[in-house]
Amino acid sequence: MDSVLVLIAAPGSGAINTRVIEALRGLGGVPHWLSIGEAADVNPFEGMQGFLEYLTTQPIDANLVPLANRRKKLLIADMDSTMIHQECIDELGVMAGVGDRIKDITARAMRGELDFEGALKERVGLLKGLDESVIAQLLRERITFMEGGKTLLATMKANGAYAALVSGGFTAFTSHVAGALGFDENRANSLLIESGKLNGKVAMPILGKEAKVESLKRICAARAFSQDDVIAVGDGANDIPMLLEAGMGVALHAKPKVQEAAPICINHGDLTALLYLQGYRKSEFVL
Repeated sequence: MDSVLVLIAAPGSGAINTRVIEALRGLGGVPHWLSIGEAADVNPFEGMQGFLEYLTTQPIDANLVPLANRRKKLLIADMDSTMIHQECIDELGVMAGVGDRIKDITARAMRGELDFEGALKERVGLLKGLDESVIAQLLRERITFMEGGKTLLATMKANGAYAALVSGGFTAFTSHVAGALGFDENRANSLLIESGKLNGKVAMPILGKEAKVESLKRICAARAFSQDDVIAVGDGANDIPMLLEAGMGVALHAKPKVQEAAPICINHGDLTALLYLQGYRKSEFVL
């Protein structure tokens, strides 16, 4: 056996219940609990395809994960709509009075319909004249962390892992998020400021999908990791190359194009799902 089927229920749902277990066992599968009612490993079995079809009606994610090198040494994470609930540039747009225009461009870029660099420049241009103090206000009042993020970071780091936040967003936000959650480093784009106001431009070169892959490779080389030692997580089209490069690439509540490309998809679980995917039991979580 070189892989395991990992079942992860929506947090608090207890969806891996008696009915699901009976269906599993009826088709020849046996659960090995990571958290009773919430997450389990299942050895591949003959009736697995039928069981997976049954699970499409349940709030349960099911992913086949290689057993070799299952616990990863490096976490590479996107920020917007991954480690936090918001898209920071959309929030800036609301404050600038152009929220709907920016949100539309963001959605199209994250679906892979627009060139990321061009879309970023266009959106930043719409922010010209916005007071720099708005960034601190958003961090205080609007930016919220995705569920399970602190536990993910604390648990992996307690087990010797390194963590990097790599975003196509802005350093003004990644520095705050990285510090609050415990990332070892962060990379993002820089908004240019003149006389206390955004000047409508972003520092070059723009950090996009290629830079995310470059960061993954750079950290692996510096720390003598292989790319199979990496777990990466993101939700947008610009994350796809990073997810494909990592030993374990996870699309978290991601856009359809990302889910089609990513090896692993989590649509019901939160960020603690990344721990279950690595074989951590809930009793091992660092809260």
